[in-house]
Amino acid sequence: MLGPLQVQGAGGPLRVPPGRQEVILAALLLESNRVVSTSQLVDLIWEDNPPETARTQVQICVSRLRKLLAGAEGEVTLVTRPPGYVLHTGAGNVDAALFTSLVQRARALRESGDAEEAVGLLRSAVTLWQGECLTGLDSGPLANKARQLNEERLAAVELRIRIELELGRHDRLVGELQRLTHEHPLREKLHGQLIQALYWSGRQAEALEAFRTARRYLAEELGLEPSRELRDLEAAILAGELPPPDAAGSPAVPGARPTARPAARPVDAAPEARPEQPPTSAETPATPAAETIRQDTVPHQLPADIADFVADGQRLAALGRALAGSDGRGTVPLAAITGKPGTGKSTLAVHVAHALAETGFPDGQLYCDLRGTTSAPATPVEVLGRFLRALGIPGQLIPESLDERAEMYRTRLASRRVLVVLDDAAGEGQVLPLLPGSRGCAVLVTSRARLTALPGAHRVELDVLDEDRALELLSRIIGEDRVTGEAAAAEALVRTVGRLPLALRIVAARLAARPHWTLASMVHRLANERHRLDELAHGEMTMRASLSLTYEGLAPGDRGLLRLLSMAQAPTLPSWLAGALLDDRRPFPSDLLEPLVDVQMLDVAGMETGGFRYRFHEIIRVYAREQLAVQHPPEERKAAFARMAGGWMHLAQQAHRKVYGGDFTVLHGDAPRWEPPAAYTDEALADPLAWLDAEQGALCGMVEHAAEEGLHDLSWDLATSLVTLFEVRGHYDLWERTHHIALAAVRKAGNLRGTAAVRASLGSLYMSRNQYDTARQALNSALDVFQALDEPMGEALCRRDMALIARTGGDDAAALELYGRSLADFDRAGDVVGRAIVLTQSAHIRMRQGETDTAQRQLDEALDIYQGIGYTGGRARTLRRVGQLLLEQGRSDLAVLTFTEVLELCRDSGDAIGEGHLLRDLGHAFTVMGRPDRARDFFDRAVSAREQIMDFGGGALARLDLARLLTTEPGRSRELLTPAVEVFRDRRMARELTEAERLLGAC
Repeated sequence: MLGPLQVQGAGGPLRVPPGRQEVILAALLLESNRVVSTSQLVDLIWEDNPPETARTQVQICVSRLRKLLAGAEGEVTLVTRPPGYVLHTGAGNVDAALFTSLVQRARALRESGDAEEAVGLLRSAVTLWQGECLTGLDSGPLANKARQLNEERLAAVELRIRIELELGRHDRLVGELQRLTHEHPLREKLHGQLIQALYWSGRQAEALEAFRTARRYLAEELGLEPSRELRDLEAAILAGELPPPDAAGSPAVPGARPTARPAARPVDAAPEARPEQPPTSAETPATPAAETIRQDTVPHQLPADIADFVADGQRLAALGRALAGSDGRGTVPLAAITGKPGTGKSTLAVHVAHALAETGFPDGQLYCDLRGTTSAPATPVEVLGRFLRALGIPGQLIPESLDERAEMYRTRLASRRVLVVLDDAAGEGQVLPLLPGSRGCAVLVTSRARLTALPGAHRVELDVLDEDRALELLSRIIGEDRVTGEAAAAEALVRTVGRLPLALRIVAARLAARPHWTLASMVHRLANERHRLDELAHGEMTMRASLSLTYEGLAPGDRGLLRLLSMAQAPTLPSWLAGALLDDRRPFPSDLLEPLVDVQMLDVAGMETGGFRYRFHEIIRVYAREQLAVQHPPEERKAAFARMAGGWMHLAQQAHRKVYGGDFTVLHGDAPRWEPPAAYTDEALADPLAWLDAEQGALCGMVEHAAEEGLHDLSWDLATSLVTLFEVRGHYDLWERTHHIALAAVRKAGNLRGTAAVRASLGSLYMSRNQYDTARQALNSALDVFQALDEPMGEALCRRDMALIARTGGDDAAALELYGRSLADFDRAGDVVGRAIVLTQSAHIRMRQGETDTAQRQLDEALDIYQGIGYTGGRARTLRRVGQLLLEQGRSDLAVLTFTEVLELCRDSGDAIGEGHLLRDLGHAFTVMGRPDRARDFFDRAVSAREQIMDFGGGALARLDLARLLTTEPGRSRELLTPAVEVFRDRRMARELTEAERLLGAC
């Protein structure tokens, strides 16, 4: 990097493709072993005008860089780390990091008196350079960083020359300094060093000529006179008062020739350096007392610690080690405590600072509230002024500019051990000018921003307390007796405030002030969400005020998104919700959420297929909802909610389409959809059943939420679409709950079509539970409405399920008549999957009636349909019937192979109900083959599989199958049949009940 960007491989340099890959690699190398966010990389490449595909292009470049770096020398890995990437490698593998390390070591050696070794290290550091830093790289922001490194190179050269001047090597340095002043004619420090080297080499006239040359350069290029330091050098040479420096670098002033003019010092000496023999009071005007610098001032600015502090001991120890500089880095120890509002960042910082103050930092502690979350944050100039006064600098002597104040501040702290606490920082820009230059000091920063750009910081991100520490904090404030006396209420209380330290401290303070209040009464007061923030206030402590500081600091658009997000009730939020709420169609909607993550009003809950997931802390959600009610009119809230609900509906519909190969065997309403980015949808629904499983809670919650908001058409549509999941996974309770909610909504709205659709779907549910009478009633009422509305799809679904009930009851004639009408209805609706299902189900009757050729033709047609549209579940069910037909035909071996294939399909798709059917089928097949041991094994597994998913009807059938095999084991048969008889009786399964009672009587 110290020159053109190069990567060294085992066989020589590796070519880094110019352009974006070069920029990304350079950025990662500059921040090696630290996270560089994707947003930063986008800004570095495109600055103010990134394309919509910017993040995707960054991902592609990173992927290619990983392959390139696999061939690099040394150990180097490029890994993804939210919110971006981090390049892990040793400092010795990156020339820029090695350069910085060598310079830091050289400075330390010089301070310890080892000047020779320091010169050697500085020479080694400069030889790493092969030209200007990052030559040829096209990135404005990186060019600024390159200029900074170029400046550090010159500073290292100047430091090495200064040390060599102190060692008396004046004549050896003249030629090098003449070259450097020619290359950098406006750099006054180099001119000053050349003048001193010439003079101390006995070349006084050339030294004066060097001064005149410097003056001419400055006048011609900048229109300025030389600095005071250069003018003092000229005056000292003319007066003959510039002897060589001592080892410390301070020029000695001969006592034989005192003068009112101060003797010149090396131009890079510290501002407060004084001659070894200062002028007497007769030679120099007295300094007013108000301007006297107090050298013995020891500031103690920390706020008071708190007695009821609770924290993780390991975290405290790690912070202590980081601030003590025990990592051996040789840089200023720096720790940053970040976290959402109310997590106790300031409390932790003050506690740690007090713990370290006396032993670790005897020269004082500086503290400043930087007001980063207010509308008027403290400026670095303002803070430095306060700190300099605290360090004994009179106000009259404090310079005006930021740079001069920072120099004086670093100089003042150079030989001291002082802890600096910077509370509530807005960002890195506010902190960087306040960092000391000496590693004897340490800095502790708190912020709601993550401060990822603070170099070398030990980071601690606070979250809510765990339950044990939350209860401990409550006990310390209100007393252990009250907590143990109402243990259940105490646990409920800490859960209600989300274990947020500030919120818990507020309610504890209220309870401490009111000893007659019970903890249960406080829980009751907090239960009403609308008034919860009113209850979270005591004296000057208010949760609302703490949150409002961060909220008001957000951009208007970010505030609006935070408010709208509070409408979402799911525990975690997918990124596309932000786009839906704002009706923003960008391909990467997570970009909308990242500003809220940066200030920790929203947390990243993890990654998912298709993007990141986010979550609110409950107190922040309550605050956002409060602001939502104030800032957004009802029609605006309703439109945003409809888009969010429409997004869930679109994804559920697409999941159904992917499972069934299209919009088959389902009715849809007219509620509008909102389409998330196509790339997200494709990736998230690559496995549609897995997505439905993962989002089950959010989807079921949206059925209820939509019903509450009056979106009855969407509520019933989403509920019936979710049967895709409920049926396969056996989620009968969710099926029933969501449908009763939707049914209430459509009935209230007078939505006849929706009412019929929900009742028809409930009929399928009751049928799955073997509640045939209830199913028949639901299906008949739905069919009446569908016939009145001339809704062929609805009629088809109802008649298909009614046929199945008739078939199960042994009325094959009625079943075939209903199947025939259902087939015609599906054909009218253009639903080929519905046709295939009817063909498969009716084929079972044809098999029982001995019409095997007809059954085979129907099954072949159904398989062709499923194969054509790619519906695996339908193919599995039809293949099961094929296996049964093979068994009827006496082709048992082929039947077993077919059943085994279908069993694997069911297991692959997670179809627990189908798995129970196939285990039972295999038991029948092995029974027919005369292999009772294998049959018994499969029937046993069928009982377990069915009853594990609470399908006691299916379990009873498998128990009956198994009991038929165990006629010689009456005890085991009785154990199997007793619960089966109860199930058959409850569900009015007459044929099965008769046989089970007969077998039970024979035991």
